[in-house]
This record gives sequence, C-alpha cells and structure tokens, in this order.
Amino acid sequence: MTEITSLLDAAHAAVHADPENEALRLRFFERLADGEMFLLLEREARGDTLDPKVFDLEDGRFVLVFDREERLAAFTGGIAPYAALPGRVIAGLLKGQGIGLGVNLGVAPSEMLLPPEAMDWLAETRDEGPEEVQALPEQFHPPKGLPDALIEGLDAKLARAAGLASGALLAAVTYRGGRRGHMLAFLDAASGAEPALARAASEALVFSGIEAGELDVAFLHSADPAMVAMARVALRFDLPEPEAPATPGAAPGMDPKRPPRLV
Repeated sequence: MTEITSLLDAAHAAVHADPENEALRLRFFERLADGEMFLLLEREARGDTLDPKVFDLEDGRFVLVFDREERLAAFTGGIAPYAALPGRVIAGLLKGQGIGLGVNLGVAPSEMLLPPEAMDWLAETRDEGPEEVQALPEQFHPPKGLPDALIEGLDAKLARAAGLASGALLAAVTYRGGRRGHMLAFLDAASGAEPALARAASEALVFSGIEAGELDVAFLHSADPAMVAMARVALRFDLPEPEAPATPGAAPGMDPKRPPRLV
C-alpha cells in the first residue's frame, strides 16, 4: 500500500507533498487522462455498451478504475469484467452523470475519490479542441520563453502518437500583419489523424498550466518550403513508428466515431 510503483502513484505523491502547487495537480490529472485505466464493470461489455459497477458511498456514487490489471484483481479478489480505456474517455462518459471516480481504492498509495465535478472538468478539457484560423507565416524563429512543462507535455503526448505523423516541429513564428506566436507543425500526418494530433497539442497546453496560452498547429508535408524554413530553427519531435497495424474501434472507446455507451 505504501510502495510507489506507477506514474500515477508518483504524480499523486507529488501532489500530497505540495498540495498548493497547481502545476503538480495538473500533472496528476494529465497522468490520469493519458493513462490506460481499467474500469470495473457490472458485466462483460456488449458491443459498444458498457455497464460500469456503481458504488453508493458516503460521499456519493462512484465507479472504480485501476491503473493496473493486477490492482483491479487485488480489489475484486479474482477475475472480474472490466474495460480498458484512457482516463479521458472515462471522464467523458461520466460527464454530467453526477458520478465520481474511485481510483485504486484499497490497493495502491494513489487511492482517492474524485468528485463528479472533477470528471466534468477533465471531460471539458477533452472537449475544448483548437479553433481553426487562417494566417500566413512570414518568418520562423527559434522557440523562446516556453515553459518546460509544455515541452515535456508535448514530448510525452507525441511519444504515444505512433504512426500518426513522421514528426513535429516547434518554432516561434511571425505572421503577415505582425502577429507573433508559436507554431507546432506536424509532418506528413496520416489521413484522418489531424484532429487527434491537434487535440494532443491542445491538451499539452492546458495541462502545462499556461494561462491564456496559445499554440498554433499546422500540418505540413516534408517537401513543403515552409517545413524547410521552419526546420532550420525549430525544436523537433520524432514520433515513434507504429508497432503493428491497428484496427479502428477494436476496443470500446478507441474509435472516436463510435464511443462506448453507458447503461
């Protein structure tokens, strides 16, 4: 119960060591959102329909998740039905339901109860996608003044975006008309991957803790002149190659066009 053995354990311990540190709280929620969580079910999933086991506790109604299969098994005492989903997907399913989230209860140092309001907030960070704008870059510059939390967040998220693009470039940019900012350009994005990549960038910005921060996202091909000019000054992120071809929708919640349903 006291041994820290997962990224979620470490993030939870950091928050408890410095509870007023907003950056650490954001890092914890980012770990929860990005991580694969094992949601305890009442019965086996039926197609895209999930029936989570709901517990009526003194503090309200909660569903339970665990960040490892063995922790779920330790809680239930044996084999139990579950769905493996990213934390952000589970938060989206619970949004507006008045149901909170119990995490690793009784089996890990990161055990906690998160109220329904926390699930609503986490779901809203998932829903707040980037806005599309039109602007013409005139000059690129080395990135400057960006917090380490944003760079680390981008690096972590893009490391999990295997096969969605060949890489990404981050640079400061001056647009026609004089507006300045920072641009993250994805290179050779796979067909249909643009929304997922843009959302990953948006989430990295949210969880970095930058208030009113902006990060422009673009999609370029390796042969584009803009890519060549940008690469001279940009910070580059290399995305890993996919391990094997994936079948969209192979697991509940993984096909964005067919999210799982709660009953």
